[in-house]
Amino acid sequence: PMTGYDLLRQVRAKSETMRLPFIMVTAESKTENVIAAKKAGVNNYIVKPFNAQTLKGKIDAVFGA
Repeated sequence: PMTGYDLLRQVRAKSETMRLPFIMVTAESKTENVIAAKKAGVNNYIVKPFNAQTLKGKIDAVFGA
């Protein structure tokens, strides 16, 4: 099975999708996982469980609202 990290790496590897905003939603809150995602090019990172306000804040941060 493909992980979110695998998907992120594939999205960033293709010229057609490399600039797409990417918010990773995960149950993993380990610092090393967050750092790896940031290095791979994630725009923001949200840990489950989360509420609508948290999600909106992450989306606003990525899209500059």
